[in-house]
Amino acid sequence: MPEYKAYQTGTPNTKDFRTYLSRDNELCSPWHDVPLFVDDKRQVVNAVIEVPRWSNVKMEQDEICKDEFLTPLSQVMKDDKTPRYVPNIFPHRGYPWNYGTLPQTYEDPTLHDTHTNLPGHGNGVNMCELSGELAHPGQVKRVKVLGAFAVIEAGRTDWKIVVVDVANPLARELSDIGDVEPVMPGYLGTMTEWFRIWRTADEGDNGVNFVAFNGEVRDRRFALMLLERCHASWKKLMTEPTMQAKLSMKDVPIGDLNLVDQIKQLKQGEGEKIDQRAVERFHFLAANWPLAASCPGLMDISNSQ
Repeated sequence: MPEYKAYQTGTPNTKDFRTYLSRDNELCSPWHDVPLFVDDKRQVVNAVIEVPRWSNVKMEQDEICKDEFLTPLSQVMKDDKTPRYVPNIFPHRGYPWNYGTLPQTYEDPTLHDTHTNLPGHGNGVNMCELSGELAHPGQVKRVKVLGAFAVIEAGRTDWKIVVVDVANPLARELSDIGDVEPVMPGYLGTMTEWFRIWRTADEGDNGVNFVAFNGEVRDRRFALMLLERCHASWKKLMTEPTMQAKLSMKDVPIGDLNLVDQIKQLKQGEGEKIDQRAVERFHFLAANWPLAASCPGLMDISNSQ
């Protein structure tokens, strides 16, 4: 099994901060070089963590880094050039699950999604990992696909794939989306509602998203079909002439690149000061907001930080 490692460069909490990825000590792109499917059975996929559970700092392969060599993860910035933080929707801190992207996928903005009749959001497909260990940005996990739901934001379709880490003991009990509610009561409802309202913390009523199909999370078969389609869209994207300059160089030893002096693990304590009040602030929403999903190990996870 390949060994993936994350390397950070730049100053944390600034637009120059990057997280690069290596595979077996060779630099690679988390979007183009990490295979989507783990094996020929096409049932287990790789996932790249962008934002760990309970974390606020939003790291993504945004519009800028998609055009960069090796497509690293970057700090998402607001219009005023300050870092964007994921708001704390009481009682959660940041994302209530490990959040990331599935490599070698693309939601084509030039095509209308057949299920929502709206264009794709122009990025890779995002995923939400149920429970599991606290991850770190750039970590590559092997995950089992359970289901999918669509968030409609700014008139575009943004699919979220629900997954579980194959190393998680819960994976033995979870084979399809219908298995989740008996094991983790309220978790899926909390997830779809969180995505519906999370932007309202900063934008008020203008930030309300729409979750397609009345908030229904579609099953494993549907999710795998969706991934096959988005994988095909990624393959098509790779054939376009404008993409050739953006593709990563596969299998480049770290020592052979001038980047080696820049791509180093940052020393602890390095980086700019952040607005801790903004990071820690809780946002209280409507009284009917589900306070907490019943999740095995929730209290242990909270106390482990």
